[in-house]
Amino acid sequence: MKKFMGEFKQFIARGNVMDMAVGVIIGGAFSSITTSLINDIIMPLLGIFTGSISFAELYFTVNGAVIAYGNFIQAVLNFLVMAFVVFCMIKAINRFHRKKEEAPPAPPEPSAEEKLLTEIRDLLKESR
Repeated sequence: MKKFMGEFKQFIARGNVMDMAVGVIIGGAFSSITTSLINDIIMPLLGIFTGSISFAELYFTVNGAVIAYGNFIQAVLNFLVMAFVVFCMIKAINRFHRKKEEAPPAPPEPSAEEKLLTEIRDLLKESR
């Protein structure tokens, strides 16, 4: 049990856990933004084409059970919008990392022959 708690403490102390916690919190806030985008903007626009005000009104009943397939459509659209935004963010982050990696490499160290020739050149300049 002591070893388990030590490993848990070490796991919590890593920076990745804190980054993940921040990501979950921001993701929760971002989820409400995308839900609002879907429910308040995209779905009413799609409702114009379907003749319905909202997809939430799309349902049918079978033996008294209500099958609200409109809510499912809204959830799928919400997921697709969120997945697209996350994809765009990761693509931008990867592009940023690639630019850092593509920095020009340092010039190579001169060979022993080049160093010797440089010394000879400098000595010839001094003797003049």
